[in-house]
Amino acid sequence: MNAVPDPSGAPDAADAADAPVVLLDEIPAAGGGARFAVATFNAPRTLNALSLAMVQALDGALQEWAQDPGIAGVLLQGAGEKAFCAGGDLLQLHRSIRDANGGPNPHAAAFFEQEYRLDHRIHAYPKPVLAWGHGIVMGGGIGLLAGASHRVATEASRWAMPEIAIGLFPDVGGSWFLRRMPGRTGLFLALTGAPLNASDARFAGLADVRIAQAQKDDVLDAIAATRWQGDAPADRAELSRLLHRHQAPPADRDAWPLSRLRSHYDTIESLMAGEDLRDIADRLRALETDDSWLAAAAAGFARGSPTSAALAFALWQRVPRLSLAEVFRLEYHAALACCAHHDFPEGIRAMLLDKDRAPRWEPAGLEQIPAALVADHFRPRHASPHPLADLRD
Repeated sequence: MNAVPDPSGAPDAADAADAPVVLLDEIPAAGGGARFAVATFNAPRTLNALSLAMVQALDGALQEWAQDPGIAGVLLQGAGEKAFCAGGDLLQLHRSIRDANGGPNPHAAAFFEQEYRLDHRIHAYPKPVLAWGHGIVMGGGIGLLAGASHRVATEASRWAMPEIAIGLFPDVGGSWFLRRMPGRTGLFLALTGAPLNASDARFAGLADVRIAQAQKDDVLDAIAATRWQGDAPADRAELSRLLHRHQAPPADRDAWPLSRLRSHYDTIESLMAGEDLRDIADRLRALETDDSWLAAAAAGFARGSPTSAALAFALWQRVPRLSLAEVFRLEYHAALACCAHHDFPEGIRAMLLDKDRAPRWEPAGLEQIPAALVADHFRPRHASPHPLADLRD
């Protein structure tokens, strides 16, 4: 028995103009008690890319469920079998940048403000939030998942913050959670866009458990069979116990891929050492390795936007003592600045529009980036007060 409708059951209907961008449902409650709400990102053809409409629909539902005493928790999942959420809707953002023509960009301002509000709401949600991170989880998808109280990775999970490849930076709180990963692994991921498997995500603190996708129906049935108390601490503990029972047993865990972050930890620490980005860049360029994952990571840095690397490093240095809300306010400035500068629209053009995969970065190298360019990414592009001034930790 499947406790909720299968989100992959009608792929031809999904993404239709009249189809809801977020499907809202509930998991039946044992004995008529408190229920789990379900939100399914319903854009499988775009790998559930996060549009402004999707942000608004999910945020509105979460606000209603937070006030409903009959809802004990929330499940977030993606439609189809390919992705939880592959990130923000970059094509929509590119159109808004083109239409703004160097002037104010109302769409980008609304998108980033509401996306950050949604992510902050998930971090601070008063009830358990279970994010099922199956398939591709990138960029804005990690932003949604990172704040959930319970994060699942499956054998098909493929996670990354690949923004350097498109002239952006690890936004949606990336500056905050990358800083909280072991050692300097977060900086390595920001500068290289290296992909993560389920074991990597677990080591990095982005996932709480690894559960085989074939076990999902059993997990949903167990949620339906549980009598939830409507008391958040007790329900969080019960959900943790439930997931623990369904995670890969010790005999099966050896079949899961090893964590590259863990096995290459010492190498990563050596590569990322110091407080001068040019030193780090020199080590990445000079890296000689037979390991394909490390080699691909170094190549990702070499191909990426130098401005994105400089911005990610500047954020890495700025955020250690900032709260989550403060980081969101800082990243909001940086995100709007990326929409106003050259590399972000150029990266989208090269990767998603013309697909020539040959972006022409300006400046073309780290050595050519003036300090004023990085500083301009932290300049407010809004009237006072800050649009996220009311966020509290």
